[in-house]
Parts: sequence; structure tokens; C-alpha cells
Amino acid sequence: MKGKGIKYLALALGCVGTASAAAGCGASENDGKTEIEIVQYKPEAANYFEMVEQEFNETHDDIHLTISSPNDAMTILKTRFIREDYPDIIGIGGDINYSYFVDAEILADVSDYEGMQDIKQAYLDIDEALEFVPTQGTYAVPYVANAAGILYNRDMFEEYGWEIPENWEELLALCEEIKSEGILPFYFGFKDTWTCLAPWNAMAIDLAPADTAKLVNRGETTFAAEYREAAEKYLELLPYGPEDPFAYGYNDACTAFARGESAMYTIGSYAAPQILSVNPEMNLDSFVLPACEVKEGNTLNSGIDLQFCVTAACENKEAAYEVLDFLLADENLQKYIDAQTAIPCKEGDFKLSSILDGMSDYIEAGNMTDYQDHYYPSEMAVDAMLQTFLIQKDTDAFLKKFDTDWQRYNRDIIRMVQAYEEEQE
Repeated sequence: MKGKGIKYLALALGCVGTASAAAGCGASENDGKTEIEIVQYKPEAANYFEMVEQEFNETHDDIHLTISSPNDAMTILKTRFIREDYPDIIGIGGDINYSYFVDAEILADVSDYEGMQDIKQAYLDIDEALEFVPTQGTYAVPYVANAAGILYNRDMFEEYGWEIPENWEELLALCEEIKSEGILPFYFGFKDTWTCLAPWNAMAIDLAPADTAKLVNRGETTFAAEYREAAEKYLELLPYGPEDPFAYGYNDACTAFARGESAMYTIGSYAAPQILSVNPEMNLDSFVLPACEVKEGNTLNSGIDLQFCVTAACENKEAAYEVLDFLLADENLQKYIDAQTAIPCKEGDFKLSSILDGMSDYIEAGNMTDYQDHYYPSEMAVDAMLQTFLIQKDTDAFLKKFDTDWQRYNRDIIRMVQAYEEEQE
């Protein structure tokens, strides 16, 4: 790994371990077969990948595929990268870890992969936007996306005649209408800090520039300037949840919502399998969280949930591409979509879950914006920061801390961005 790669991968890890060279990857052969290893970060999809591994190996005589789906995949991957022990392909999300890996120069340019021609441009643009500075090449094959907003009980809405809100005023009016029926409008699950990010992302993409983090890194704005409205509106949602929204975690909220204890749940489509495991008969649908004052300002919060990257150390790119072809085959991708309530990043005639019906217009129009937290460094712990803010309800203190912590945890990235900007000038 190059010096720059070690530096920025260490930044992603928070510290540098002792690097030790390991056996090479990809080129090893077993009974004359080329070995390809995938490590992917979604353990909830382990059954799907076990099926892929089995079916691929049964139908290919020249390649043997191994797929791992560990619980703590990102930590395992980062540790292996520091040790220069690389899988051939990694399955990760479109978030700041991808940004680190691109900058560390450990991913291969897959511009020559023919399957890229079938990937929707919106998701290629999301990956490009995640790069700290513009980097020549393409380093990921987007596979599936998810969508976040508001899940709702369709039967309950039909019973009471409630209308889907299209702006912020209508959303608050709906909450009041639901409360008047003696029904809780929302469950939140804020005991688990990561759930605090779901409503935040869905509102922030409507109310702040999509590239807020990059603008701050370039010194052109502050989070205090861009995030105030989102923070204030977040506090307006709290009275429409449980009396103590921090007493219940994600599983509690999914269970309560599935049992009809609230009309809505501010979470992403990724929660659908958990909810339906509690109540398989639930008539579930979704809609975009309308944080704007007018419908035209709303956008769907959608990001890349899973994408595949070939590592630069892979010695048999052709075999890796053959594996990607198999994963992207329409019938296999549809199986993943069905199992995980996902949105395909590939063009094609795929059937989406009815749970996404209320978001379909945004999906078809490509009116989608990436999660703001995909730009946040993990060590900044924005989820915990949001939880503290929701408890203390001090908007000024929250915004000040956001700007202060951003400068602290992103100082190397900020210096790199500023150096790039000076170079361009």
C-alpha cells in the first residue's frame, strides 16, 4: 500500500496497527480453479449470499467463490487492509468508508467492467460525490439502494381516512389528527443512537444542500448555518412519539409499530423485514418525509446500501468480473430485492416491494438524494450527538458542537481538500 493509502486508512481506523504482509489473494488456485473471495458487510443478507456462493460454484468449473458475511465486517476489512491481506471483492455501503478506501488507493478502477453500462447514473453520481477530491476512474459497482422516510400502517390510514402529507404543515396536522383519535403518531426507537439518524437524514436532505459537508470542508459555509432548520423541525416531531422516546430501541419500535401501537415509524425500508417478522400480515407502505413547506422541495432519502468493489490487489480481474456478472444477473438481483426490500441500482424491469409504493414516483423520476450521514466520520459519533441534542433540546449548543467536532475529526481531510483547491487554482 502506498504511503498516502496507509495515512488515510489509518484515519478511517482511528489508529495504525502493525502492518504485516499476508498471502496474496485472487490468484491462488484450488484443483486448478481460480479462488475469488468476497467479504460483504450485511450479515442480515447472509442466507442470500450462501445461495449465491453455492449456485455459482455449482455452475462454474474454473472459479471457486467464497463469500463471508461477518457481523463486524467493516472492522475486519479495515484490519485486513492495514495488514495488506485483501479479499478480491468487498461488499460495502456508499458511505464515508468507501471514501476512505478510494483515497487509500486500495480499490481497483472498474471502468472497463461492461456491467457498469447497466448501472443507473444517479447511483454512479452518488459514489462520485463521496470522493473527498475528484478521482479519475470508477471504483464501485452499485448493487442495491434503500430509501428512508416514513413507514405507515396502510390499513390504519384507510380506516380513518388520513391523507398522505406533502409538506411540513400537512405532516404536523396529520400528527394532530392521529393524536385526536387516541393513537400514537410515531415510534422512534431512540434508545439505539443510530436510529436518531433516520429522521435527521430524511429532513436534512430537504433543508440543506446535498453537498453540505463538502462546502464546509472548503470553508464556504458552516453546519450552524445549514442545519438550523432541520434541527428545529426535528424537535417539533418529538411530541408525536412515545412519552419517553429514549426508552425504546430499534427492535422495540419495530415490534410496537408492527402490533399497531403507532400509525407511523420514521425509519428506512431496511426495517421492513424486521417489522414483517413480527407481523407478516401487516399492510405496510411508505412516503417521503416532507420537511419542506412546499411539495416541490421534497426529495427521497436514498443511498447505496450495497455495492461491490474489486480490490487493487486482486490478481484475476477477469474472474472477479465473472462473479460480478453472476451477482448482477436479473434473477439473482431480484432475489435480493425480494429478501431485503431493496431498490436495484441496475436498470431493468424489476419488481419492487409494495412497501415502496408511496416512494415509487421519486424512484422512477430519479429524485433522490444521498444520506447526509454518509459524509460523517464514525469517530465524530453524530448519532450520539443527535441523541444528546434531542434530550437537551439546545439547538445552539448542538450546532456549535457539530461545527467544532467537524473541524477536529476532519482536519486531515479539510487540509487535503484545501490543498486540492489551491492546486486547481
